[in-house]
Amino acid sequence: MSIFDDDFYSTKVSKRTVKQSQREDTRFSYRSGERKWSNMRIAFISSFTSAVAATLLFGSIFGWIGGSEPASGKGGTSPSGLVTTGDPSERAINAAAKVSPAVVSIINDQLFGFGLGGEKLEGEDAKEGEGVMREAGVGSGVIIKKNDGKAYIVTNYHVVAGAQRVRAVLTNGEVREATVVGEDQITDLAVLAIDDKGIDTVAEVGDSSALRKAEFVMAIGNPLGMGESITMGVVSVIEEVVPVSLNQNGVIDWEQEVIRVDAAINQGNSGGPLIDMDGRVVGINSMKIADFGVESIGYAIPINKAMPVLEELMDQGFVSRPYLGVYTLDLEQYFRQQDMSELEGLFGEGEEGWLGEEEGEGEKGAEGGGEGGAEEQEAPPAEDEMPAPEQPADDLKLPDDVLSGVIVLEAVGPALKGGLKFNDVIVELDGHAIASTMELRKYLYGKKKIGDSIEVSYYRDGKLSKAMLKLSESVAEEE
Repeated sequence: MSIFDDDFYSTKVSKRTVKQSQREDTRFSYRSGERKWSNMRIAFISSFTSAVAATLLFGSIFGWIGGSEPASGKGGTSPSGLVTTGDPSERAINAAAKVSPAVVSIINDQLFGFGLGGEKLEGEDAKEGEGVMREAGVGSGVIIKKNDGKAYIVTNYHVVAGAQRVRAVLTNGEVREATVVGEDQITDLAVLAIDDKGIDTVAEVGDSSALRKAEFVMAIGNPLGMGESITMGVVSVIEEVVPVSLNQNGVIDWEQEVIRVDAAINQGNSGGPLIDMDGRVVGINSMKIADFGVESIGYAIPINKAMPVLEELMDQGFVSRPYLGVYTLDLEQYFRQQDMSELEGLFGEGEEGWLGEEEGEGEKGAEGGGEGGAEEQEAPPAEDEMPAPEQPADDLKLPDDVLSGVIVLEAVGPALKGGLKFNDVIVELDGHAIASTMELRKYLYGKKKIGDSIEVSYYRDGKLSKAMLKLSESVAEEE
């Protein structure tokens, strides 16, 4: 007996119910086919709906839907006007073809000669007319603008540094003389100009802020002087800050914000464009990590950071920045030299000439390589054209707790007018602690403007003093 009294909950079926069901099946037998057709129709509709949903999902993921790339594989047009297909390799081919005609090779020529003792001279040491002009380095560049009969090429500062002559090699092999319009050591950017005759392609500037991690990019350039090369990779880090030595002396005196990519960037790629899959320039290839066991870690200057600098270089030939007017040496570096000097006194000189070489290459020119006279509209003298600063005295007479700051090797312009002198140790700007030349630069360029006043706190003969200076743009006030 069931524990439920009614037929609805009972597991047994009464004979009366069975007979009733049989009569209804006989009476309405034509409905059976209708029920079977209904089930088939539902199954068909479900399958069709699932197929459509799957197509829409995969289409949205791979860019077939929304006008980016047609699913048919026959090709289409992206918003940038670039013809695209469903094949990723075709998209890369089209992107490279779009920008490649605007990519050039840059040749840095310098004068080479020989001194009276037979020693090899180069660059500024070789006098004009007494040496041979030879290729000193190669790099890359990209044309980003045409105006008034000139084509403007973007490259790196270090590609053209020290050049007595610069040449640009077009993709068709033609070599043209190039003039340096402007260069900026701080950002490692330079602009060249050539005759725009026959140049039809200007690279499209993209938006580096729109880049995403793992997005495909390509580096185009002239690695090792071998001619055009295209390497592909992905964006590893969108915004990374790397330390750099502006004077290439091993002293870290600036930080550069860059895009890290795993596309191969070799010597000679510097100055070439980093492009996205729509053929737009999103960065300027600048450097790589070259060390044993390290592969494909390259860096590019974001185009959004580069363009304001490039515009200034094209307009006036230099970048306007506030100028304090001091040549400096980091206090920490000074202490290291003192320690080395003591060791040499105890155990002999050891590595002969190390100390003198390090001192001679101190962090000369805290604001060098970017300032110029606003009235004259000329680029400032290069750092190696300025008088060599004195070296700090052996005894700075600092309190024992002062372990970081910057030593003034020479004061010019605003610093000289404000009373700063040789051997003063700057420890604060506007109350902000300054531990190195890099921090001094970052504060000036990031927080101050030309014409602003700045309070400098410094030690002289063991006593803390303050001076109020007015920042300028000119180095012509040197006395």
